[in-house]
Formats: sequence, structure tokens, C-alpha cells
Amino acid sequence: MIIIGICGASGSGKSTLAKEIKNSLDCETVIIGQDCYYKDQSYKPFEERVTTDYDDPEIFDYDELINDMNLLADGKPITKKGYDYANHVRADSDELIQPPDVVILEGIHVFYNKELMDRMSLKVYMHVDPDMCLLRRMLRDTQERGREIEGVARQYCKTVKPWYDEVISKYIRRADFAVMHGGRNQRAIDAISAYITVELWAERRGK
Repeated sequence: MIIIGICGASGSGKSTLAKEIKNSLDCETVIIGQDCYYKDQSYKPFEERVTTDYDDPEIFDYDELINDMNLLADGKPITKKGYDYANHVRADSDELIQPPDVVILEGIHVFYNKELMDRMSLKVYMHVDPDMCLLRRMLRDTQERGREIEGVARQYCKTVKPWYDEVISKYIRRADFAVMHGGRNQRAIDAISAYITVELWAERRGK
């Protein structure tokens, strides 16, 4: 199994690139978002959950994510993880994800944990102007996640931008490949897809 990591700022086009790559491949491919692996906050009052810094790299359950990657690599299914953005709690399900040929793992801090990063065959960083990321985040959070624009703006200033400046922007140094202009960069999609195809061929030939 091949794991591709896609990292970058919130709103940089990680999910879009992951979908475009998946659609370009002729093999079993699963996209897993790091956002589904936030640590469980359900034991906290709602008022406290709302104030949690969800851009802190330590807010993710890396042990659970790594364990799921190991299970898939061993040919075992995992349960589908999820997150309720309106209520700030985990929303896992019993739906099974079967072991694929390729896992595309995308998130703002997928390059934070060395053990997780070392499992990746290719590390891709989304290099997009922060102003464009903010606009995309505003649209996504208000239209898809039931957020109010005032809350999105407040969170951006308080945690999103500071963590981007301090940590996320520096992940580009750990990447093998940087993608400009967002997730629909066709040349980048073609290059990454070609790499995956070659790696799959080599993996199958080596078995």
C-alpha cells in the first residue's frame, strides 16, 4: 500500500487535490482527512469545546491515525472516522474502509508526526497565497460546516494565522513536491499520478 501525504494551510486546496488525484488513478484509492482524527472532546461542555484551539498540532490523535494506517497496510479494514464541526465532537461510524492500493492522507499537520510522515511514499505541500486560503475557508466553513462568518474570522485571527506562520508554512521544508495555484493544478496532478502508477507497478513486481 502506498501512502501519499498532502499538507498545507487550511483552504489551500488539499481536499481538492486529493480528489483530483484519486479520479486520475486506475486503482483502489481512499482519501482520509486528518480532521477526522481530532481528539475526542465530547466529555467537555459545549462552551469549552468551542474555545478549543483546533489548529494546534497536538489536537490530533496521531496514535489512532498511525494504527489505522498500519491496519490498512496489513490488509485489515478500519472503521470510518468523522467529525461534527457544528458540535465539535467526533462522529465516527461503523462503516468499514477496506485496504486500498493507495491512501491519500490530507491535513494541515500531516507532516508534524515523524512516524506518520515516514510512512509516506510522497509528501506534497500546497503552496498557496494565505489570502486565497482565507477566502476559501470562509466559504467552506459558512456553507458546509454551519459556521457564522464572525466566528470564522475570529478563529482565523486567533489561531489559524498564528499556527500557519509559526508551524504550517515551514512544513514545505519536509515536502518532496510543492504544488502552486491550488488543487486543480493539472500538471501537478499528472506528475503525482504518474509517480503513484510507477510506485504501484514496482510494488506489485516486487511481491
